[in-house]
Amino acid sequence: MATTLLPRGAAAARRRLLLLRPAPLAPGPARAASRALSAALVRRGGLVGGRWVETAAAFPVQDPASGEELGQVSDCGAAEARAAVRAAHEAGAAWGRLPAKERSARLRRWYELMMENKEELARIITAENGKPLKEAQGEIVYSASFLEWFAEEARRIYGDVIPASAKDRRVLVLKQPVGVAAIITPWNFPSAMITRKVGAALAAGCTVVVKPAEDTPLSALALGELANQAGIPAGVYNVVPCSRQQTAAVGEVLCTDPLVSKISFTGSTATGKILLKHAAGTVKRVSMELGGHAPFIVFDSANVDRAVAGALASKYRNSGQTCVCTNRFLVQKGIHDEFVEKFAKAIEKELHVGNGFDAKTTQGPLINEKAVEKVEKHIKDAVSQGASIVTGGKRHSMGKNFFQPTLLTNVTTKMLCTQEETFGPLAPVIRFDTEAEAVAIANAANVGLAGYFYSQDPAQIWRVAEQLEVGMVGVNEGIISSVECPFGGVKESGLGREGSKYGIDEYLEIKYVCLGGL
Repeated sequence: MATTLLPRGAAAARRRLLLLRPAPLAPGPARAASRALSAALVRRGGLVGGRWVETAAAFPVQDPASGEELGQVSDCGAAEARAAVRAAHEAGAAWGRLPAKERSARLRRWYELMMENKEELARIITAENGKPLKEAQGEIVYSASFLEWFAEEARRIYGDVIPASAKDRRVLVLKQPVGVAAIITPWNFPSAMITRKVGAALAAGCTVVVKPAEDTPLSALALGELANQAGIPAGVYNVVPCSRQQTAAVGEVLCTDPLVSKISFTGSTATGKILLKHAAGTVKRVSMELGGHAPFIVFDSANVDRAVAGALASKYRNSGQTCVCTNRFLVQKGIHDEFVEKFAKAIEKELHVGNGFDAKTTQGPLINEKAVEKVEKHIKDAVSQGASIVTGGKRHSMGKNFFQPTLLTNVTTKMLCTQEETFGPLAPVIRFDTEAEAVAIANAANVGLAGYFYSQDPAQIWRVAEQLEVGMVGVNEGIISSVECPFGGVKESGLGREGSKYGIDEYLEIKYVCLGGL
């Protein structure tokens, strides 16, 4: 398989195994941060069949804080995607037959290497994604925990023995890997969104082809380097980075190639629907973690100080760029003014906009200017319909991708910010009267990933938790993600669950075996 990756003749000159040394960068704050990235972990090419392969074309990876180029990464296309699928398919039989204990040991070693390289991996995330270094360090620990978790789950894939209806039969149920899994991941958690999927897939005995977001390919490639060091066999973990221009072609290959048996995607609902259409042609197994529009309800009985702390964490983590970030605040009239006043003070006191490598920074840049423009659009629309800006509301002086953490009041359900996901540091507050009204507003969305509410009324807690049409509920808690817990949504927020004991089932087929004539 390896020899097919290197074309003959003139084309061979255009492809070569990558050198480890990243390109030199000129002085400057962002560039100085880039120079601090580990040369041993910064890779520039695709990983196919265990080999690092460079393509003729490359695309830039930029620091969203400064706009400076961090380096060039190979721009894989349909041909590279097909080669990666073949490599994964050829490696699949041996990996799937490997005893679960051995797969577990390889995954455990990968986890250990991630933890040993935590600081270097975190710096890569901050450089290409922009999030504060402390958040990036937290992501690496969270990301590695999925490899640790699924290393343990690999040894707990149990079948069944079913009592037969005939005395000369025995009935068994086996669980077997689905095969090659295509893993398509977003830029907002460039490490954790990979391991949450790949950990489960490899534990189940599947092989994978990862297509990382074009904004943040370096994290996926660094994971590939550590996978090689951990003894993950060639072809089990493949990565095909590509530019925005090549994304459609690569995505179509991964969703239509008959050798791919499973697709796992995290991203927008609109893109998820496109991938579902492609996957339908060969009836592939599909997991989708799609858009959110999370409500955060604060009832009159709530502890307001705790609600403010939860709101700050839920809304402004990663500058509001997470799928489970609160998008709509619903605050009951009895405590509305107190909540808004305390929330505004907390925003102004606790949040600090800046470069992710600065120790005091809590709010890094948005991923690109298009994201900033969407926040501006939502604010302009809301203000034009009567909303008031309590704090923030403008771009930040740090640069074009920075935006002030913003709080709006006098918000109604007719405004864009309450109808679609903002994915930025904007907190719109809706005043409501009754519990039924709040639940109705929360459930009006066509998506349902996460929801939050604060209350000290036990009966109300049960009612609202059961009535919210979401896959995950935080009760008196603003941060809910955990490796042990099932992550996923309902309605147009997706299909399937990730993490937890349920996550590995997404990569397993159930086979019924009937033994007769006994």
